[in-house]
Amino acid sequence: MSSDDKPILHRGLDHSSPYPVSRLAPAFEATDLAAEVARAEAMLSARTGAKLRVIADQIKALQAEARKVLIEAREEQSLTHAQCSFKRIPGHSYHLYRKSDGTSFFSMLSPADWHGEPPHPFLGSYRLEADCSWTPANESATPDETGDLVAQLLRIGGLPEGRQD
Repeated sequence: MSSDDKPILHRGLDHSSPYPVSRLAPAFEATDLAAEVARAEAMLSARTGAKLRVIADQIKALQAEARKVLIEAREEQSLTHAQCSFKRIPGHSYHLYRKSDGTSFFSMLSPADWHGEPPHPFLGSYRLEADCSWTPANESATPDETGDLVAQLLRIGGLPEGRQD
């Protein structure tokens, strides 16, 4: 500001003044204002950091879930592509074996049907589900609560079971 420049005076209401207009108003020093700005910046940084940590944790959880889905898809794909010389029927269990050349195949005969000595290494038993997915036989006895939950939600929503418009 040069010597012939006059300071700009606030002409509005006192409460909108950028500087104290009353003798009773608290005095603000530049260092006080700088400290207040620094505290606000620190709080903003802490809040932003906390929110970003939550998002980073969610991203890690989603990545882990995506890896799990891809692993399950690869396993299901290998079961779907296993050789089978009969029609697969949902709800039935089939037994997976591996031939000496490394190819896998399904059989209707379990290791017990071979009196514990199947001609090929036994890999596991699986039940074919209605959605063409495979459930390991040792998990097939576990009740599927998801179907019950879906049916309950359909009833609450006013839709009859089996119809999902």
